[in-house]
Amino acid sequence: MEPTCPYHIDRTGADVHAEAARIRANGPVSQVVLPGDVLAWSIVGYDEALQALADSRFSKDPRKHWTAFANGEIGQDFPLIGWALMDNMTTAYGPDHSRLRRLTAKAFTMRRVEAMRSKVEAVAQTLLDELAQVPAGEVIDLKARFAHPFPSRVICDLFGVPAHQRAAMLRGGELNVDTTLTPEEVAENIEQWHTMMHGFVADKRRSPGDDLTTDLLAAQEEDGGRLSDSELVGTLFLLLATGTEPVMNLIVNAAHVLLSQPEQLARARSGAVSWAQVIEETLRVEAPVAHLPFRFPVEDVKVGDTVIPKGDPVLIGFAGIGRDPVKHGPTAARFDPERADKSHLSFGHGLYRCIGAPLAMLEMELALPALFERFPDLELAVASDAVEPQGTFIMNGRKELPVRLTGRR
Repeated sequence: MEPTCPYHIDRTGADVHAEAARIRANGPVSQVVLPGDVLAWSIVGYDEALQALADSRFSKDPRKHWTAFANGEIGQDFPLIGWALMDNMTTAYGPDHSRLRRLTAKAFTMRRVEAMRSKVEAVAQTLLDELAQVPAGEVIDLKARFAHPFPSRVICDLFGVPAHQRAAMLRGGELNVDTTLTPEEVAENIEQWHTMMHGFVADKRRSPGDDLTTDLLAAQEEDGGRLSDSELVGTLFLLLATGTEPVMNLIVNAAHVLLSQPEQLARARSGAVSWAQVIEETLRVEAPVAHLPFRFPVEDVKVGDTVIPKGDPVLIGFAGIGRDPVKHGPTAARFDPERADKSHLSFGHGLYRCIGAPLAMLEMELALPALFERFPDLELAVASDAVEPQGTFIMNGRKELPVRLTGRR
């Protein structure tokens, strides 16, 4: 593939895998141009990403470590400004990051997550029961009817979000990863999101419940004010968004690839390969997050053979990392659950590794086999290559997944 350096990112996300390959043509670490003509770096090599993700010299705090942003060179019209304005553990560095992470990580330990198994399973079964009422052969959007409501109900139950507020509160996170929005739409979303989240927190202060939001509020009081209202709201936004969007994409991507390759689905359903193998290979070959902003080196850092200057924005190209031919050979782009090495970094690595990974894995472990057990003859309602991409270069998902519920148990 002919290199084009620096590569201009396609804000529509028309083909995130082809884009990752084009970026890789310039090397595992190379310059890209973001919407708004902002220069950045993209890391799509597995070894290079592993190095960068483990390096404490990479900050995620734009206020302190993104030189152009701190100098006022990045205006409010930057299409990805929402990623710079967030105030939570993923935009904090050093002691601030450790403090914020401690407050939330204990909610997602393996023990706490395992205790949620019966509740998560009940959500999945309720949604499958609803799908079972659909007339046989009718075409539905599996993303809208199962893949999205499943993780969103789980995470909203966990944080005590009332049913009537859920769609609106989650909408802010969905729009934040939409890289086709205009600067005006981005600004409007940020304003509405802040207003809604602050209102939700105020309601919880007046009427506490048995949920994680109430626990965070209690921690704020006990912490002597070290957790600001802005950090609290930012943390809620982060956990609601990351608790929904990536899991939704994982379910959609796994279902899509299995329905596109009936022989692999048959092997999974027969037990020839385990569902755990299917999930891990989906995470590798169809990472739910494609190209995540931002990191900023606090000094010049050499990653692989490339020096990334201090203060430059860096994106981690998870969709490209999982398909790196240097790591996974010439068949890197092929879905193969029996592949010996299914190494991926789709949950991140190091200090900023996703704290919700245990919950995401539990959800996948329960949802995917249950879906195909209930609907053993589930089939795509359109050609596999006619399934449209999500429409963003940050996430790797599908706009919808039309299927027919032709058989059921």
